[in-house]
Amino acid sequence: MADLLKKVLYTGVGVVATATETIQKNIDELVKKGSLSEEEGKKVVTDFVENTEAKREEYQKRFTEMVSGVLDKLNIPTADDFKNLTGRLADLEKGAKTTAKKTTRAAKKAVAAK
Repeated sequence: MADLLKKVLYTGVGVVATATETIQKNIDELVKKGSLSEEEGKKVVTDFVENTEAKREEYQKRFTEMVSGVLDKLNIPTADDFKNLTGRLADLEKGAKTTAKKTTRAAKKAVAAK
């Protein structure tokens, strides 16, 4: 499951990188033909990159929500669920050790009293 999520994330990054390269090539061609000044071309690419960066957080949030929804539907525990269970287990183990010590002491006193 984690591998699938990584692949989806890397695919998204690859798509953005490819789009940026394609836009850069097209802008370079327009600049060579004289249809666009070099400064205008730089501005178009810069605007695209800035817009992509600005929307990156939005896309990450959507992706995280989507993955969380899928995990909930599949009833797959989260890292927080494991952390909480680990803490509860540690508490139970401490309680069991304390109870075992008390029981052992009581048994020793009972044997000594006979």
